[in-house]
Amino acid sequence: MKLIDTHTHIYLEQFDKDRPAAIERALQAGVSHMLMPNIDSRSVAPMLAVAEDFPDACIPMMGLHPTSVKENYQEELDDIGDWLEKKCFVAIGETGMDLYWDITFIEQQKDSLARHVNWAVQYGLPLVLHARNSLDEIFDVLTAHRHLSFTGVFHCFPGDARQAAKALDLGFVLGIGGVVTYKKSLMPEVVKFAGPDNVILETDAPYLAPVPHRGKRNESAFLTHMVQKIAELTGVGVEEVAARTTANAQKLFKI
Repeated sequence: MKLIDTHTHIYLEQFDKDRPAAIERALQAGVSHMLMPNIDSRSVAPMLAVAEDFPDACIPMMGLHPTSVKENYQEELDDIGDWLEKKCFVAIGETGMDLYWDITFIEQQKDSLARHVNWAVQYGLPLVLHARNSLDEIFDVLTAHRHLSFTGVFHCFPGDARQAAKALDLGFVLGIGGVVTYKKSLMPEVVKFAGPDNVILETDAPYLAPVPHRGKRNESAFLTHMVQKIAELTGVGVEEVAARTTANAQKLFKI
């Protein structure tokens, strides 16, 4: 199988002790590329260092995570904008909205997302959207910009089949990770509805490890568990699920 992990934070400190080994395990599992979303100005240096050390496998994105949208978010956005002018990235992200922990900066998060949409249009890159307790708010922002041409992925898609239909109608694909293997997850029904042609694979490593590794550090090699679960849910063969989801990622990120 050839797989692409479209969302991993392999540059975080959780991998400092065995990053080369984790990357090698991923390659041995068939994961050819690991796409790295940025978080904020503090994460740029470690992310780019990993991209430099493993240029054939680890590919960076550029964006401001919604939980990093605080009082100084305009300065953070200016820094993101400077990086987009200086280097080539595979996507705009990780952006979006997160209203789970705090709604203090909801308007600033909307403004940040709108600026990311404009960057996606300007640079012709896909958006990578984080959506936690915020799907309707994100839909509103995207709909307001629908006259523009952009696409992307709802990372770790958190909604139901009805919301999945709306995301697909907006021209986005769904990021499916370890949550699809959890017993109380909505993702099995979403995957059955969307099918392999509308999803891409991700880990969100080091977070959200799939069964049977739940509760442990996640890593890109575990993508094979998501492939097997999607095959089980859709009745499509494992190799075919791998081929379709990889083709979706290649098309979206121009890999």
